[in-house]
Amino acid sequence: MDHRRLLLLLIFSFSLVMLWDAWQKHNLPKAPPVAASGTAEAPAPKPSGSLHTPLPGAPAPVAVATAEKAETVTIATDLFTAEISLQGGDIVRLQLKDYRDSVNKERVFALFEPKHQYYAQSGLIGDGLPNHKTRFSVAPGIRELSGDAQEVVLRLEADAGNGVRVAKTYTFKRGSYLIGLKQEIENAGGKELVAHAYYQLQRDVKAPDGESSMVSTFTGPAVYTEQDKFQKVNFADIEAGKAKFATKADNGWIAMIQHYFASAWIPEPGLPREFYMRKLENSQTPAVAAGVIVPVPVAAPGTKVALEVPLYAGPQIQTTLDQLAKPKADGGIGAQGLPLVVDYGWLTVIAAPIFWCLEAIYKVVGNWGWAIVILTIIIKLLFFPLSAASYKSMAKMKTVTPRLMQLKERYGDDRQKLNQEMMALYKREKINPLGGCLPILVQIPVFIALYWALLGAVEIRDAPWILWIKDLSAPDTLFGVIPVIDMPIGLLPIIMVASMILQTKLNPTPPDPIQAKVMLMMPYIFGIMFFWFPSGLVLYWVVNNILSIAQQWQITRMIESGGKAANDSKA
Repeated sequence: MDHRRLLLLLIFSFSLVMLWDAWQKHNLPKAPPVAASGTAEAPAPKPSGSLHTPLPGAPAPVAVATAEKAETVTIATDLFTAEISLQGGDIVRLQLKDYRDSVNKERVFALFEPKHQYYAQSGLIGDGLPNHKTRFSVAPGIRELSGDAQEVVLRLEADAGNGVRVAKTYTFKRGSYLIGLKQEIENAGGKELVAHAYYQLQRDVKAPDGESSMVSTFTGPAVYTEQDKFQKVNFADIEAGKAKFATKADNGWIAMIQHYFASAWIPEPGLPREFYMRKLENSQTPAVAAGVIVPVPVAAPGTKVALEVPLYAGPQIQTTLDQLAKPKADGGIGAQGLPLVVDYGWLTVIAAPIFWCLEAIYKVVGNWGWAIVILTIIIKLLFFPLSAASYKSMAKMKTVTPRLMQLKERYGDDRQKLNQEMMALYKREKINPLGGCLPILVQIPVFIALYWALLGAVEIRDAPWILWIKDLSAPDTLFGVIPVIDMPIGLLPIIMVASMILQTKLNPTPPDPIQAKVMLMMPYIFGIMFFWFPSGLVLYWVVNNILSIAQQWQITRMIESGGKAANDSKA
């Protein structure tokens, strides 16, 4: 019983810490809005060593335009509205037409945007070659995907001097979040040209807008190589110069991850590359750049060379990422490990198949809310034997609670004797004191994995269920929001708290007063946290609790009626 008391106290203390942390986050002063800082903030990178032959030297100074004066070209497809700056030829804004803004649902969601200094940048490293600060000119062409067209192509050009011209060509394809980028070097000069190309993602270190402090997910850069696997890097480590990640390989990609969305530069497998991450020194607000450097084919005099590196920029749709991870022969691009950008927490091995089942159910019922309900029922059925054993143990404990209280009154001053008598009682009644805990502990990994699967699935973002639940990824706000603490008040969390209180009533009252008080407070402590949780997660817990209550009530009724019949027969 002392172990049980310790467990409950630990849970209670942990809950208080979580609530205090959430309160602190909610009441921190918000940072002032940041004006567009421009793509000129991050200097062009240099490789630590040549990836093919020695470089002729550092890039020469180039013409720079400020972000406020730099002209942009807008490209519209079925999935994107993209703005490409003529300064550097970088993508400075990328709106995803199929997704709404996290805060204002009237607006389209923007992945790349000046507000977060979030840009996709690229350039060349070599004597006089243009980088992401260079002024480009735009070639004429179509800017909008219309009719039966399958792609839109944007070509940008710059003169590097000495007879060298450079071009960047973006290709946006219908129905694809993969953006093609080809950098070309035309060498009309009289000497061989050796160069490297770099591709980087620049971003400030703030969490995405609308991110709940109660269900925070990872935001920051990530690297994948076959040798070192998937590595997430915290912004704080980059700012402190302590970031550890794979630096050189002949495979892998560099990404910037946030809740539900990701961007990633994905060089072709087999091409030597060097990864880098650094803090931007001259940025108006703290920001970092994470990128990859690759060698460009050597351009002999009178020849033209090109290098293509695609950019994935979009939602973390599991099936899309799985397809891109396949080799080219199977219709992918060889982006091995790309599905790992979906944040399933530390139980990915369980969460991934759980989401696969959830998606399969959705394809049948056509509604993510009902898919969550059905999946919860299926999981409950799978764990029915364990749950039944747990509830039987608790029901038996409830029948002997009066006798436990008598023992406590009789041996309250003799702790050793009290424990001996309690163990003897459990043995006579064939009760395992831990019988109600162990089956639940076995289920905890599955419940946590399902939690992360629901939390990380972009497919559930903006997905409605029924009635007032219009977005399963957002908190239920049926009754509004308390402004002082920014606490949403919804019906689902209230039902959740009520179900937890009812479940507590069905459990046996612990003989220890401290345990009894902790058990009574638990529904309110955890219930308060659920007010900030996404509706899909609360829906899962509500359905699970209702099924548990029904199962527990039935088993308790059977045990109590059986005990009463046995007592009547003895009388």
